[in-house]
Parts: sequence; C-alpha cells; structure tokens
Amino acid sequence: MKAKKIWISLTAVLLSVAIISSCKKDKYVPINGMCPTVISTNPADKATLVPRNKVISVTFNEKMNPASITQESFVLFQGANKIAGTILYDESTPTMSFVPSATLLANTSYTGRVTTAVKDLLGNALQTDYVWTFMTGITSAIIYDVTPPTVMSTDPADGATGVVLNKVVRVTFSEQMNSITISPSTFFIKQAGVLVPGTISYSGLKAFFTPSSNLIPNAVYMATVTTGAKDLVGNALASSYTWSFTTSSSPTAFLPLVISTDPANNATGVPLNKIITATFNEQMDALTITPSTFLLKEGANSIAGTVSYAGNTASFTPSSPLLNGTLYSATITTGAKDLAANALSNDYVWTFSTVPTIVVPVVSVIDLKSVGHFGIISGAGVSNSAGLSEIHDMDVGISPGPRSSITGFPPAVVINGTIFASDDIAPPGVPAMLVQAKQDLTDAYLFAEAMTNPAPVSIAGDIGGLTLAPGVYKSTSTLLIQGGNLTLDAQGDPNAFWVFQISSAFTTVGGAGGSIILAGGAQAKNIFWQTGSSATIGDYTAFQGTILALTSITMNAYSTAVGRMLCRNGSVVLTSTNIINKP
Repeated sequence: MKAKKIWISLTAVLLSVAIISSCKKDKYVPINGMCPTVISTNPADKATLVPRNKVISVTFNEKMNPASITQESFVLFQGANKIAGTILYDESTPTMSFVPSATLLANTSYTGRVTTAVKDLLGNALQTDYVWTFMTGITSAIIYDVTPPTVMSTDPADGATGVVLNKVVRVTFSEQMNSITISPSTFFIKQAGVLVPGTISYSGLKAFFTPSSNLIPNAVYMATVTTGAKDLVGNALASSYTWSFTTSSSPTAFLPLVISTDPANNATGVPLNKIITATFNEQMDALTITPSTFLLKEGANSIAGTVSYAGNTASFTPSSPLLNGTLYSATITTGAKDLAANALSNDYVWTFSTVPTIVVPVVSVIDLKSVGHFGIISGAGVSNSAGLSEIHDMDVGISPGPRSSITGFPPAVVINGTIFASDDIAPPGVPAMLVQAKQDLTDAYLFAEAMTNPAPVSIAGDIGGLTLAPGVYKSTSTLLIQGGNLTLDAQGDPNAFWVFQISSAFTTVGGAGGSIILAGGAQAKNIFWQTGSSATIGDYTAFQGTILALTSITMNAYSTAVGRMLCRNGSVVLTSTNIINKP
C-alpha cells in the first residue's frame, strides 16, 4: 500500500541560549554524552552470607569529585536506621568505601544507596540514586577478615645505595589501607635519629613520603611503617616495618620532576585550541620527549598531536581542536629522562576539562518530572506472565498497590534499575517518592490531553502505513496501527515531537505491520501516546515512545519498546519476553 503523508506546520519556538552541564535530567541536551554511573558494588546486589565486618565499596565508571563523596552521597540502611561509618575515596580506582563504625548485625538485610549528590570532575551528577541490598551471614557461619596487611615492597628497596636526593619514598601494601591511618605518626623517615620533615599521601595500595627538602648526600636513612597503619576493616600490621637506604654521594644526583603544567591539574574551561605543556625542574634529554612519553587522552582514546621540547618545557600540540565540555588526561611517562639518563620516578598524570558547549536547552514538550526515571509504573499491578522480559536503565514502580502485586520478577529482570512498591519500608521515603511520581504522571497525562498548540490534527481508525510529520494528533475514539508500519519523520529536526491524544483504546498489531518507524532524526523520547483507556502493544511490535494510559497497558508476546509504560490506575502486563529500553 502506498504510504499517505500528512504534513503540518509547526510554530517555531525561540529557545534561550544557556550553558548547561553535561548530564542533567532528560529535558537537557548533554554536552559530552558521559554521565557518572556505578559499575559495581561489593557486596554485589542481593549478595548473601556477607561478613559482618565487611567494608562496603562502590566503583564508578570515571573519576569523581572527592568533595562530593560525603555522608549525604552514600548511605547504608538497616531497615529505616542509618548506619554510622567512615567514607573513604580512592581516586586511582575510582572507588568509594564505607567502613561501618560497628560490626553489622547477623542474618540481616542492608540497603546501600549512592545518591545524586555524587558528581564527577566536570560537575555531572549521578542521574538517579543507585540502590542495592545484601544480607549478612549467620554469626556461626561467618569467617571474619582477621588477616593483617603486610608491606609488599618499598622504593628505595632495603639496603639500596646511590639514591637520588629528591627521592619520593614509596611503600606498597598487600591490600587497601585505611588512608586515615597513613599519617606522619605511622610512616616516617629518620636520619641519624632525627625525623625528616615531609608530607604523606596515599593512593591505591601505595603510601608516599615526600621530603620537604632534598636529602643529604652520602647519608643513611631509616624508614618505618608502624602498626598504627591499618587496613579497611581495622587489621593492623603485625609488626612495624623498617628499612634503610643510602643516598648518592653526588650533590647533583636528582631525579627529574614535573614542577608545573599548563593547564594545571583539574583546570576547567580550557580553550579548544590549547597547547598542553609540562615544565621540568631541570633540562631533559630532548630525544626522550616524544609522543610515546607525552600522551593526551580522552577516556581510553589517544589524541593525535605533535610533541616538542625547548628549555625545560615539553609541549603537546593537538592535531585538531579539542572537544567542548570534555575531560582530558595528560601523562608524562617514566620514559622521559634528563641529560644524565635519570628517569621520572613515576608517570606524571594530570587532568583538565575544556570549555562547555553553549547549547540550547531542549525542554521536552511534556515534562515527566520524577516519573521519567520509571520504565513501568502502575496503580494496581505489574506482571510478567512468561519469558525473560527485561527493563533497561529505568525503574519499575507500583502505587498505591503493594509489592505483592508485582509478579513474575524473576524471570523478568530490571537491569540498572530498581523495583519500588508503595509498602516498601526501606529505604526511607519510597512511598512518598511513588506518590509524587504518580502525581507527576497524572500532570503529564492531563497536560498531553489538553494540548492545543500546535493545533491538533484529527486522525481516526487505522493509521498504519502513514508517514506523519511532527505535531499533535487527536483521535476521538479508538486508534489502531494495523495496516502497516507507522513512520514518524522528524525532517531533520532532532527536537521534533509527537503527541497522540487518544480518547479511548490504543492497539498495535505488530508482526508484519504495526510497528513504529523513526525517520529524519526522530527520537523516541519525544513521542507521547496519551491513551484514554487501555493500550495494547501487539505481538512482535517494535514500539517507540512513552504511553500515558488511564486504565491499563499490555505488551503482547515478544513486543519491544524504546519508551515507557506508564499507567495511572490499572495494571501493566508483560505477556512474554518483552524488552523495554530507555528512550
């Protein structure tokens, strides 16, 4: 059947220009497309027999702003009770750890929550709270971690000679240590019985002692790590660890150091045509300053460019402009050497972010507000009748219905999301959160139902086989997609939207016809189906958009959706092996 076309003109809307951050809510356009996410937890979600002295850890997909790692950004609950503890952050991993102040209760369920207060180095926040649960073991079945940490290696090694005078002394442990216990009182250096002034730092499994001034030539130094150094569960070294080394007799024995960079570490708003430089404390061997020793990366991607060296400064000139609103890391490796062939003691790494893009904030034609993070929400029930249905990157909720009205999960799974019910008592605030989400759904439904700008175009019966331009479409009775696929053509406008006002039932047939085809840059997040009674997505339908239904929603066998199934009053039913992806 030859496709008919209905074209309407849309009133242009002038949107104000603003600078926005990379990862806001759905109504904003991302700058760099990367939001912080939780990639793993320890214990894992639904873990059992967890040791009662377990340190809870959360690993992110990128480096986070340490200032945002607080008691507000991570909370551990037992029921409604907030568990006291200490929060640590290791930038090198990047992992946040929570050390409970007291041993956890036996055979008890705990809930961890990472909130949207946590942010990356660009200021991008976690998009939704990350929540998971685990169960501790029975007292008699638990083997506590009582193994003391050990010192695995030191640099300089015990008995080393000819050590350079600007040496940073390093010790590597057998396991993650509590950084609070790595201090001048637990890690110190003496020369002839006198303490050497310096600063202590800790990262990964390593502690560093940086002397405040150069060491004395041809002198013996004693380094000590005491039993005050403890691992994350409070186990101390079994005994103090002491080693010695002797400095070089040459007063000019120094390791090269990077003393400054441009941009500086953690700089923001860096111009896109920036030449990256690193300045050393001494003259370097220019032959060792190359693209293999001076690197620039965006994530795991290496940036092409040319490397030059003059005076004491190395320069990296990117081959093309840097990207807006993007985090870059620069590295000078240990392959860089001075004229005496002394290499840097460690790779020198620093990060910076470029100027954000000036973009037009795109406000969704229908603001879902808090209900936007749900892939399914209903009033009476959510069921998965058969098959391995999946909901990706969104939550599932029911209100006012209880958790017992959510059935078939498993075998259905919610991936990177959480199931919430109105009778949940943990974490605190779930019932109120669901009430607000349902209110936001009602508001969105009524807003869509009442839209008159642009003027609605009348449609009726079967719209299968049509190609529709962006706009508002109104059906005064039932609506079908049956005689073929429905194509929604954005005509090159990524912000184009469609709102379908359906007074009664909405049904797709699927299979050979009845799916939704997107063309011309159309996006599922900008498509809304306001349905006055029930919506049925037919077998094998490939559906696009958010359904706002009054009565019920049914997804028949093997139908998929890039969108949301949001039902005000009744139930949402997944018949067999249905997939819902975030639009």
